[in-house]
Amino acid sequence: MNPADQITQLYGNKLRVRVCGICLDDGNRILMVKHTGLGREGELWTPPGGGMEWGQSAPDNLEREFREETGLIVSAGEFLFIHEHLTGPLHAVELFFRVRQTGGSLKTGHDPEMHPDHQIIADVRFFHFDELKQLAPGKIHAMFAHYNTQDALINASGYFKFEK
Repeated sequence: MNPADQITQLYGNKLRVRVCGICLDDGNRILMVKHTGLGREGELWTPPGGGMEWGQSAPDNLEREFREETGLIVSAGEFLFIHEHLTGPLHAVELFFRVRQTGGSLKTGHDPEMHPDHQIIADVRFFHFDELKQLAPGKIHAMFAHYNTQDALINASGYFKFEK
């Protein structure tokens, strides 16, 4: 089964609540995860994050997702904003937080919900905001098309539905 079909089978036609984190390094670059099988062009760079699990707080879920996807240990900070992704068959409400790295080593992680032979996480790395703005709109989380500066992104608050 290809990654796009596997994603649709796991998450399609149901509401999913996700937590996502904006993590900046000492060089003021944003941490991003490259997923295959997502986006209009078959790959999508997004801030780290994932689905919430029953019985865990949003910060606990976010810290788990960072360990799984990036190998980093983080501390969840201030809540920033909500983004709603609604492009059938996928529907997700994403809670965005600032996060601070407290340990770990950056590595390309895994998605435990995906079969080991069909992982969708292809890369993790830090980007300068200007580098992110150079990526094709279909290869980056939709919210990045609506912010001209990194300060505007990390100072955003409220509810947003950024779809093309």
